[in-house]
Amino acid sequence: MSEAEKGGGGGGGGGGGDPEMKGWLLKWTNYIKGYQRRWFVLSKGVLSYYRNQTEINHTCRGTISLHGALIHTVDSCTFVISNGGTQTFHIKASNEVERQSWVTALELAKVRAIRAIESEEEEAEETAQVVPSQEISTVVRDLTERLENMRTCYDLITKHGAALQRALNDLESNEEEPLASRTKIVNERATLFRITSNAMINAGNDYLRSAESQGHKWSKMLHHEREQRQRLEEIIEQMAKQQSQMEQAAVMVRRNKPTPGTAMSINSVPPGTNLTSDDETEFFDAEEFGYTGRAGESPTDGTFILKLNKRRSSSEDHVGSSSESDEQKRTIKTVQQVCFVSEQRVVSGEDDDDDKPKDKYKDVVDRASTSEYADLSSDSSAMNAAQKSAKSSGRNSAKSSVRSSKHSLPVGNQVRTRRTRVPDKPNHPLSLWSIMKNCIGKDLSKIPMPVNFNEPLSMLQRLVEDYEYADILDIAASCNDECEQLAYLAAFTVSAYATTSNRTGKPFNPLLGETFECDRTDDLGWRCLAEQVSHHPPVAALHCEGKEWLCWQEFSMTSKFRGKYLQVNPLGGAYVLFPKTGHRYSWRKVTTTVNNIIVGKLWVDQHGQTEIVGSNTANGNKCILNYIPYSYFSREVQRSVKGVVYNRDGEAKWVVRGTWDDKIEIAPVMRSGHTADGPTYTTGEFRIAWKRRPVPPDADKFYNFTTLACQLNEPEEGVAPTDSRLRPDQRLMEEGAWDESNVEKLRLEEKQRTKRRAKDAEAEQAAAAGRPYPAYEPMWFERKKEQDSEDFVHVFKNTYWEAKTAQDWSGCPVIY
Repeated sequence: MSEAEKGGGGGGGGGGGDPEMKGWLLKWTNYIKGYQRRWFVLSKGVLSYYRNQTEINHTCRGTISLHGALIHTVDSCTFVISNGGTQTFHIKASNEVERQSWVTALELAKVRAIRAIESEEEEAEETAQVVPSQEISTVVRDLTERLENMRTCYDLITKHGAALQRALNDLESNEEEPLASRTKIVNERATLFRITSNAMINAGNDYLRSAESQGHKWSKMLHHEREQRQRLEEIIEQMAKQQSQMEQAAVMVRRNKPTPGTAMSINSVPPGTNLTSDDETEFFDAEEFGYTGRAGESPTDGTFILKLNKRRSSSEDHVGSSSESDEQKRTIKTVQQVCFVSEQRVVSGEDDDDDKPKDKYKDVVDRASTSEYADLSSDSSAMNAAQKSAKSSGRNSAKSSVRSSKHSLPVGNQVRTRRTRVPDKPNHPLSLWSIMKNCIGKDLSKIPMPVNFNEPLSMLQRLVEDYEYADILDIAASCNDECEQLAYLAAFTVSAYATTSNRTGKPFNPLLGETFECDRTDDLGWRCLAEQVSHHPPVAALHCEGKEWLCWQEFSMTSKFRGKYLQVNPLGGAYVLFPKTGHRYSWRKVTTTVNNIIVGKLWVDQHGQTEIVGSNTANGNKCILNYIPYSYFSREVQRSVKGVVYNRDGEAKWVVRGTWDDKIEIAPVMRSGHTADGPTYTTGEFRIAWKRRPVPPDADKFYNFTTLACQLNEPEEGVAPTDSRLRPDQRLMEEGAWDESNVEKLRLEEKQRTKRRAKDAEAEQAAAAGRPYPAYEPMWFERKKEQDSEDFVHVFKNTYWEAKTAQDWSGCPVIY
């Protein structure tokens, strides 16, 4: 054990500069490892420790602030530092002399830290007294008055100076008046000029003193804000490193957990494994993977707990923090638990077998989940199987043949061959933190970003990806039970998030007037049009139509960079209409969080609650879906979604469960009950309503695109000149010319800004002249009041496809 050292070089985690004390000490970790040797550094009122001296500049294992800390001695070699219960360091020195030297240094550092904090608080109070908005107004008013006094003095000086000049001229040239009289006049004029000049000097001095006084305070406040920002950046970097280490530790702990029924060995960690986390590794009971149910039951027994928030608007989930602790704080007071028990389990006691066909929809869903897009319409055997399955259940074959009527083959049985991949992503490394560190707390949709962080798709194209699993809407349209239809619709809304689990690239922000069409009637049975209808705020409108359903949505968002993560809060609503029955539903999307912005591998989480509400003939029906936030130590299945479908009478009719990155299952409710933990539902057999298709091979080489995503930006003839496929910077990026793409992106953005400045100038001129100035009107959408709502949304004019047929693009703006 080396003795403690005072002074000397080296930096601690508590701050920069020379440490006040450093040395080796023993720190208590846990009952398994006991005391471990650590390198401690005391600097600027903060005690930090590291595993060794080489970690000082990059990996701090823990810190404790001495301000308000309690320091007491246990025995001749041991002492304890605690800051009130949240942090406690049990430390042992090699001998009593070393212990005493450390305790003395800590006590002195504590005193200095208290003084520094008090000094900073006094300074902050002084600074805070300067900047209230009312005082700023007072200061500006005072300076304005003093400046006005100076102007008055200047006018008087000019006046009296001219009079004095005339008097001096008369003194020399006017010999008719006596000299004494002329001299008296000059003296009077000189006296007035001197008095006015002194007043001007005093007014100037007053203005200068006031300006210097306030300027010093403002400069002091600016310096304080800069220090706060620098301190925040340092804290964020340190937290990011610690989070990355915790993630690695959590992975290792989970990897080495025993299966149920086996004892955990302390030596079960593989030889050579080096956990990069701190030494205080926690040990948990073995996890029960699957849906959480009663203790001891298998996750496949059909029983699980659903946590629902009581009477909570979906819009509430669009604000707030995305961290695990904040999410728990927001929901813990309004959680009720719902237990689901499978009817088959209750009656027969047999486990479900997910590999066996369970219902009349199984063949249809499996076929749609595994076949490629180009093969769907030509796979006649699969269609016959779907028709036979529907007939056996008593359904009309025209309804249940999900694609047979909609995906009719073009003339000559020729289906367009589409590409299945895009060019590989080139390796152009760029530090994300170097750009993002200046964006903390800002809306990233208003900050230009290089294409290095993009993917070669527009946001309009990403919105169209929501309909990759539109075959679920075909099934929903054929349902006779409106609550069953709503359950399938819930599965469809979840499927929109499937690609976000491994897609971390940022789509291109659409230009005002930019459009994107996707006509897949020949193979997928739907066609879609999206348009950027507003620039400030950025708003996109989308319309999609199948044979038996219509969908439309208005999408906007706010995005904030919070330091460790980026939070995207969607705004606007989505709607679907089934014309045959008149059933109409609306919902809003949940919050998306991109984690590990600073260091580590980027990963995406969806969390919050969405409520699908029925109207028209479906009025009163609703489905509440909860997206469970990701947690390293939760017993819930990660990325899980749970929900319940209610009829007009508020009775639970269907349950929904699954994960937003894999599959969704639905089951009818047979019986309802209630326990102390909340309502319980006995369900029938679960069926798969949605299953994610496997990604193409080597998808990680081309932005983790799905097959549909690869086809969205494929060049196509006959589209509008504003189509995203024709956007040059996006096309250059897809082709790997990233430098040229960045140049082109800046050109397009500057062109758009120039147009906007011209429009603003015209609007100002019109306002000054009292003339009305027309607002921007989208080409293919118009703003209307939404049915049964006070909201206004952009709806489709139904003119695009006619214009495409005629190839009449005369009204389209020139945006590229």
